[in-house]
Amino acid sequence: MWGLVRVLLTWLGGWSCVGRLAAPARAWAGSRGAPGPALLRTRRSWVWNQFFVIEEYAGPEPVLIGKLHSDVDRGEGRTKYLLTGEGAGTVFVIDEATGNIHVTKSLDREEKAQYVLLAQAVDRASNRPLEPPSEFIIKVQDINDNPPIFPLGPYHATVPEMSNVGTSVIQVTAHDADDPSYGNSAKLVYTVLDGLPFFSVDPQTGVVRTAIPNMDRETQEEFLVVIQAKDMGGHMGGLSGSTTVTVTLSDVNDNPPKFPQSLYQFSVVETAGPGTLVGRLRAQDPDLGDNALMAYSILDGEGSEAFSISTDAQGRDGLLTVRKPLDFETRRSYSFRVEATNTLIDPAYLRRGPFKDVASVRVAVQDAPEPPAFTQAAYILAVPENKSPGTLVGQVSAADLDSQASPIRYSILPDTDPEHCFSIEPEDGTIHTAVPLDREARVWHNLTVLATEVALSVHQMDDSSAQASRVQVAIQTLDENDNAPQLAEPYDTFVCESAAPGQLIQVLRALDRDEVGNNSRISLQGPLDPDANFTVRDNRDGSASLLLPSRPTPPRQAPYLVPIELWDWGQPALRSTATVTVSVCRCRPDGSVASCRPEAQLSPAGLSTGALLAIITCVGTLLGRSDWNQAAPRLALPAQRPVCASPPALVVLFVALRRQKQEALMVLEEEDVRENIITYDDEGGGEEDTEAFDISALQNPDGAAPPAPGPTARRDVLPWARAPRQPWPPGPADVAQLLALRLRGADDDPSVPPYDSVQVYGYEGRGSSCGSLSSLGSGSEIGGAPGPAEPLDDWGPLFRTLAELYGAKEPPAP
Repeated sequence: MWGLVRVLLTWLGGWSCVGRLAAPARAWAGSRGAPGPALLRTRRSWVWNQFFVIEEYAGPEPVLIGKLHSDVDRGEGRTKYLLTGEGAGTVFVIDEATGNIHVTKSLDREEKAQYVLLAQAVDRASNRPLEPPSEFIIKVQDINDNPPIFPLGPYHATVPEMSNVGTSVIQVTAHDADDPSYGNSAKLVYTVLDGLPFFSVDPQTGVVRTAIPNMDRETQEEFLVVIQAKDMGGHMGGLSGSTTVTVTLSDVNDNPPKFPQSLYQFSVVETAGPGTLVGRLRAQDPDLGDNALMAYSILDGEGSEAFSISTDAQGRDGLLTVRKPLDFETRRSYSFRVEATNTLIDPAYLRRGPFKDVASVRVAVQDAPEPPAFTQAAYILAVPENKSPGTLVGQVSAADLDSQASPIRYSILPDTDPEHCFSIEPEDGTIHTAVPLDREARVWHNLTVLATEVALSVHQMDDSSAQASRVQVAIQTLDENDNAPQLAEPYDTFVCESAAPGQLIQVLRALDRDEVGNNSRISLQGPLDPDANFTVRDNRDGSASLLLPSRPTPPRQAPYLVPIELWDWGQPALRSTATVTVSVCRCRPDGSVASCRPEAQLSPAGLSTGALLAIITCVGTLLGRSDWNQAAPRLALPAQRPVCASPPALVVLFVALRRQKQEALMVLEEEDVRENIITYDDEGGGEEDTEAFDISALQNPDGAAPPAPGPTARRDVLPWARAPRQPWPPGPADVAQLLALRLRGADDDPSVPPYDSVQVYGYEGRGSSCGSLSSLGSGSEIGGAPGPAEPLDDWGPLFRTLAELYGAKEPPAP
């Protein structure tokens, strides 16, 4: 039967606490299978209060923190207590016989605040559970062992200058790892260690605020504030931590612009064009960024007319520029005032204004040599067309502004009058025609006239940008009635055989190249013969209607040639004639052409180009001989089919056919290519090719240039490493020894080609007492002439044959 469960919690202070709770024995007995009815609900056998242990305690022996006891344990030693869970056996140990729980090492609440364990009572002999297991918690009691820290420090904050007292700057937050639910270990209080009297901090929230008004950025821009957080409510003995807050004052527009001087003086040459920079003005503003941007303006009227002022790209400087051309002779100086104003003004700081300043400006105009000035900016002149050369067109005039008495010379730039249609008098600037002008070819002539001072040199006269001036002269060519009207196009029309009398055949339009007016008013007239085959009616708008007469037109194969007379209403009136070709064709019911007989007989099948050319030549010859201009105004004559049988026509036909045949043969000859012969003129290097062989071996070593240091490079083989050349033997040179030495050197040289090389030497060496062995120049000595000073017999066995041939003494005469 269960009894009372006693739990003992011991503190270092020496006092204890016992908790009790009764547990029914029948619930446990029923769970073990004992006789009796089973209950629907069982109550817990263990109910534990929380155990507590103080952190960071380090005693000489394990500390008793509690004791477990069960009613089943009657003190006979049969009950064994077991402890499992977090830290069981390592951090916490239990006496199996008594149930005492000890802590074996120092605990840190910040590492682990509580431990969950499981307690159970079992039979010592059989390990049979005597009580069901139950869970309990051991909490680590906190002590003030952690100082406050600022995890986000150091801090940086910005506050506008001139802020009011109490303006919030930033909030700092410190953290204390101690238990905030136990005591004052985690209760923090904030104070300012450094930064007074400019800033303050709220002790509870850590909000940093301004403590004085009107802090000026221009005086001090940055402040370093040290904030301390202390636990234990700020009382003595508490732990503390600190951080820094860097407070920067941001700029506001609290300073007006100010010119450093009251008067600015500039000078500009009178030839400076609009937009030329005269000078810079800067008003000083200690503010930053947009608060220091300024706009400049000219207050006086006379200055704003001649000059303009604008702000540079940075918005700080005023750029004074020329607005209109200046003239030293008219005005030599300008005086005006310039105002600088802030573009962005904060209404909260208007009491510190006004945010503008004024300075005086004086600009002196300097004299400069000026080119002549024309009386007009441009000239427009006119001259009638077809006038004889030398006709006066007009006059241009220029004057020297620096010296009115200085003469001016005029000329026309050749590029503007490439056809040399005009000439100009150099002294007075009168312009005349050089050739007759044609308005229909060109209406306007745009010239550039150059006016130059006479005192300038020839080289300076070409420099039109400095001492010469130009002007544009536009000359219009006026129209005269010099073009007779003509038909707008060659008309070749047709009429159906079944056309009714009076039917409109074609509207004829005329053109006149002369200018609009009476010169371009055109009238048209057809044949005046009442029996003419066609009628022409003037529409009085530059056109005429070609009509069939009231009587039927007789059918015919050849086309009709209708003469048309045209004239204008100019003074004097000009006339011209033209011809309209009308073919009579068979038409379909819808009015479209079915066939025209002249077209069917115009070009027979198989007629070559030469034949057509001959026929056209004959027609042109016959037409040229006819007096067409006299017969055209009277009636419409039918075109006769010419028959050309003259000998010149036959000759032309024969030549055309012959040329056509020759051209065909030439094409066949060009396409029949049987053989291509290609000739190359490359004959090789010859004697001038000195790159393929080293000729130094054929030269006299005494007269040759000293060789370059290092091995000699060959040009006919790969440049391998050459064997060192054997030195000359000391003393008198032996020819046999020298040849053997050279032969051995050639055999041992790896850079020589693998074939025999025959070289002809023009020099046999030096140091031989026998002299040259060449037969050149020694014919007088052969055959009885005295031999060399040294006998050939003394040269050795290798020269025995030579000695027998040349050096043997003649036998004495018998």
